[in-house]
Amino acid sequence: MLVLVAPGQGAQTPGFLTPWLDLPGARDRVQGWSDAIGLDLAHYGTKADADEIRDTAVAQPLLVAAGLLSAGALGARTAFGAVAGHSVGEITAAAYAGVLSETDALTFVRTRGLAMAEAAAVTETGMAAVLGGETDVVVAHLEKLGLTPANINGAGQIVAAGTMAQIDALVADKPEGSMKVVALKVAGAFHTHHMAPAVSTLEKAAADLSPADPALTYVSNKDGHAVTTGADVVARLVGQVANPVRWDLCMETFAELGVTGIIELSPGGTLTGLAKRALKGVPSVALKTPDDLDKAAALVAEQTA
Repeated sequence: MLVLVAPGQGAQTPGFLTPWLDLPGARDRVQGWSDAIGLDLAHYGTKADADEIRDTAVAQPLLVAAGLLSAGALGARTAFGAVAGHSVGEITAAAYAGVLSETDALTFVRTRGLAMAEAAAVTETGMAAVLGGETDVVVAHLEKLGLTPANINGAGQIVAAGTMAQIDALVADKPEGSMKVVALKVAGAFHTHHMAPAVSTLEKAAADLSPADPALTYVSNKDGHAVTTGADVVARLVGQVANPVRWDLCMETFAELGVTGIIELSPGGTLTGLAKRALKGVPSVALKTPDDLDKAAALVAEQTA
């Protein structure tokens, strides 16, 4: 069974959208999305520097746009048995599963990015990845420092979130057994109580959506459960901004479903990296540029033969 996954914030790099815009019809699609949300996605995806695309209000719609472009280029929708996304990638996954239209997905993620950026501006906050160490030991250490284990990603990676003073304390005093602490390219303590104001904004935005039920198995960040109704998917999209991402549980569900291959949408690499350590032996392809589409097509053909 093939699983399609979509990465979250921090995966973006300057110019990463450039090669995707050369695909037939891509510029027109991106222009339509840009017009719908009032943000020049082509500019930010091709010409903006790292600081500009670190802005939450820019990064999030840019990532969803890239994911949808690469998904469209990949095709083979019926080949996949399940879909999931990490954090903002859940919106990409929701569109791929048919829960949201592409325009609704971009409109919703634009609202999400703006609301989370506004919430992040209240207090100087950030996130850092703790690599290595036992989960229970790391979580206890983070809580001792007042930090939230915002992303429990599995494969020996937990992302801490909190104030910059708390992040600095973590860098100076890493958990027992961990190898290192790495600051992330995000501008806020996402998936923590610091994002509570954004939840209210998204609840109002969600009221304007008309979600359909997922056309394939949709695995949720909240608890790794497969979600069967569009209304539940949207409710989880609203709540997840202030609650931890449990990617470890998503990967456990992939294993229970019998995953035999994983393809990660653009800008791929992060989630396939985790899968190589947590789902050993499962082949994967990360879509970084259109040059990777042939490898993805070969994996699809191999899995569906």
